[in-house]
Amino acid sequence: MTEFSIPGQGTLGRAVHPKRVTISIGEYYASRKPAVISTLLGSCVAVCLFDREREIGGMNHILLPGRADLTNYNLPARFGINAMELLINSLMELGADRRGIRAKVFGGACVIPGIIEKQAVGRKLATFVTSFLEKEGIRIISRDLGGAYVRNVYFHTRTGDVYLKQSHSLKSSSLVLEEQKKFSQIREKLKEPMDVTLF
Repeated sequence: MTEFSIPGQGTLGRAVHPKRVTISIGEYYASRKPAVISTLLGSCVAVCLFDREREIGGMNHILLPGRADLTNYNLPARFGINAMELLINSLMELGADRRGIRAKVFGGACVIPGIIEKQAVGRKLATFVTSFLEKEGIRIISRDLGGAYVRNVYFHTRTGDVYLKQSHSLKSSSLVLEEQKKFSQIREKLKEPMDVTLF
């Protein structure tokens, strides 16, 4: 993975201090001004999209594959299709050229020991995201998916650089509980069974 240096040099030699933004489950952020977007991932997947030539980038944090029913649910960015469409549209509204958008993809871990990775929601999310990007013609230039560890992701929108930290820290248990709580809330709100099991 590549690392970025937060202080940079502007075109006039002035220091550029990117805005720092943290996103959590079901959120996304895009900017044409330098920003460092961070998130903490367990089984969730984050997609970093950027147009390096125009220095526009953004990231989402996806909890589930599929699409939200917008008539019954008010945080559609938790769902894969909605989260991807919202992020792509935001980049284009900011002036990105769709042909120049590239992707870096992270997460999809199986963070509970004893669970078969191929049955976990993280694997399903990773498969969904890579398939979606391929169908949309957006090239993935870097990825770190699967495994059994928590990931801290820091994405620099201006350069497309990412700093990734992997850990088996105590944060993993609280993160898993948060992901399970969000998943339960969605199931209750939708009032119907879903074909995804969160581990």
